[in-house]
Amino acid sequence: MSFMDLVKALLNKNPDSKEVAKERLRFVLVHDRTSISPEFLDKVKEEIIEVISRYMEIDKEATEVNFHKGEKTAMLEANLAVKEIKREVKS
Repeated sequence: MSFMDLVKALLNKNPDSKEVAKERLRFVLVHDRTSISPEFLDKVKEEIIEVISRYMEIDKEATEVNFHKGEKTAMLEANLAVKEIKREVKS
């Protein structure tokens, strides 16, 4: 769920409170751990999906991209839900 989806859910009169709370926590954790904005991660996610989609059909809703920062290293983690592998690659 993107930052804008979170805002929309918060403004919705009947939001699923469990999902809203989960996304709030995710937003806070991502920001605190990485100092990278949710917008930046959303853009990275979009571009990763764009490239991988040349070779595989991706379930965008089930895809997650996270950034973890340690003392000396950082890790970009992308979990992509693959629906189908394309046998013919479009140029």
